Amino acid sequence: MSQVKYDHVTCRYAGAREAAVEDLSLEIGDGELMVLVGPSGCGKTTSLRTLAGLEPVSKGTIRIGGADVTEVPPKRRDIAMVFQNYALYPHLTVLDNIAFPLRIAGVSRGERRARAAETAELLGLREMVDRKPGHLSGGQRQRVAMGRAIVREPAVFLMDEPLSNLDAQLRVSTRAQISELQDRLNITTVYVTHDQVEAMTMGDRVAVLKDGRLQQVDEPKALYEHPVNAFVAGFIGSPAMNMLPGQLDSGTLCIGELRLGLAPGAGDRRGAVLAGIRPEALTLTGEGDGIAGRVTLVEELGSDSYLHVSSRLGQETHTLVARVHDGESPPARGETVTLAPNAEAIHLFDAADGRRVGN
Repeated sequence: MSQVKYDHVTCRYAGAREAAVEDLSLEIGDGELMVLVGPSGCGKTTSLRTLAGLEPVSKGTIRIGGADVTEVPPKRRDIAMVFQNYALYPHLTVLDNIAFPLRIAGVSRGERRARAAETAELLGLREMVDRKPGHLSGGQRQRVAMGRAIVREPAVFLMDEPLSNLDAQLRVSTRAQISELQDRLNITTVYVTHDQVEAMTMGDRVAVLKDGRLQQVDEPKALYEHPVNAFVAGFIGSPAMNMLPGQLDSGTLCIGELRLGLAPGAGDRRGAVLAGIRPEALTLTGEGDGIAGRVTLVEELGSDSYLHVSSRLGQETHTLVARVHDGESPPARGETVTLAPNAEAIHLFDAADGRRVGN
């Protein structure tokens, strides 16, 4: 069994005022693909590197398969890592690059070539085993780098933004291949990315980090539908959730001049809140109840269109993004429109600390 457990792990670099990772507690199941996601500097790569043994732990413990590996050197942790850069040996063939870790481990030539050939077949590289890295595409080179990790048959597979150097189309196809491969191999995998779309499409569960602290860990759909705070709500989802200042008064939400009776859950709370509204929860309507504004940008994305609408709410101007539903013709730039929010789909967060309000 290859469960991974971070138990109140803190990593603080020498001379740093703040910890890179602060009090991280996270359990990753055997065979699970866990994605660590967040903006640059949030601590996701440091968390991965502490698991690999490449960064020291200041406090707490790390366990792999139940064994405490906090002080165990990287080579004895039974992990394999794929980095953002492929770092292949240019003078070696694909087969020899894949087999290289086995060569270092003293595996016989016949066995390492057999295992490398099997791994190349698994990754769809059979026709390229005699090529050298200079004659491969970016996606093929990344698969060779993955093969070099897979051939070791590790207990835990670590990936640090492995698709960042690929173009958009290759990223989509390669992330699908990684997900399929992980399902077949059933190896516990910890995957780091700053791309929330990548996280949501790949992870069995997703852990969102900010400023070195874990904000929320859950299945992708649960993160999208029930974010625990305003940061997670704004980070998860593309386009991002609209965040508007509002006042809550015993179940009635006021956003500018708009008053909405909310579904049960907000209770009798009063005071300033942030109203989170997904683009798909805003509907174009005629004049009347809604949020009026001027269209500043229309994004035509084929099956979807997104309106960017500038609206004056109180003393401030805010830009809202609304999805134009299938079959509707989007208004032109410069037109005045009214957007009606779906009251049952509004997320409420405390204006002071960003925590979720109500259900």
